[in-house]
Amino acid sequence: MTASLFADLAVAGLITGGIYALVAIGLNLQYGLLRIMNIAHGEFLMIGAYLTYTLRMASGWSPLWFVPVSALVMFALGLLIHRLIFRRLARLSPSVEELEERSLLIGFGLLFVLQNLALLIWGADLRGYDFLAQPLEYRGIIVTANRVVVFGVVLVLSAALVLGLRLTMMGKAVRAMLQSPLGARLVGIDTRRLHPLCFAAGLALAGIAGALLSMIYEIAPNIGESYTVTALIVITLGGLGHITGSLVGALILGLVESFGMYLTNPSLKTLLSYGVFVLVMLIRPKGLLAR
Repeated sequence: MTASLFADLAVAGLITGGIYALVAIGLNLQYGLLRIMNIAHGEFLMIGAYLTYTLRMASGWSPLWFVPVSALVMFALGLLIHRLIFRRLARLSPSVEELEERSLLIGFGLLFVLQNLALLIWGADLRGYDFLAQPLEYRGIIVTANRVVVFGVVLVLSAALVLGLRLTMMGKAVRAMLQSPLGARLVGIDTRRLHPLCFAAGLALAGIAGALLSMIYEIAPNIGESYTVTALIVITLGGLGHITGSLVGALILGLVESFGMYLTNPSLKTLLSYGVFVLVMLIRPKGLLAR
């Protein structure tokens, strides 16, 4: 394997891992913090991708302008869904286990509703648009400009999220709830206010991931399912409730898929992902960075 080929595969893996990271961090906020198993999380990525596609085709503007729009729409939708469904579900569930089971069933319902809504509005055909598709070359490494932009946005957002969780009072409150929900309430953290905000923030990250995804891939109503499964694998790799672990796990998984598909066969992508998952579960059952 030449140095340029190695660099190409590494860049491709990091870009894929960056998309995985945004989806996984959002789901980790919901499941790791609220114990809401939102199996429809990837469908909100799909809605964010279609929203960006629609605005891009209608206006002709750069899709980068619509990344914050997608985030705000998904955030508002998250607040609404939490208020109408999951807040009441949490109140009526007698235990955490009951909440996880009931939220899983509701998540499946949301999955089918959102998929069929997308089919009704946009149809089943693949849709996409051209954005910065020209190749860039640096010391033999060739990558399209849109992938570089997407990776840059992912890095900035991930770094801002990690720093925000570590340095701000809101972030420290979220980390406290991730470590001990009861302890967080005992020290005066208003969990009733933070729960809907964290759920909505998770959907906003999915919307951002969808907007970025539409810049480099064609989209269809069923693209969300695979990203939900991948996010669950990433959360397990990094550790439940560990945000930095989700970022690290996502990048590792992206690199494994990129190099693994080149060295074996592209059709083995799913096998590679689950292989990494099983290996980590055998060696570090609580996740790579869990303590």
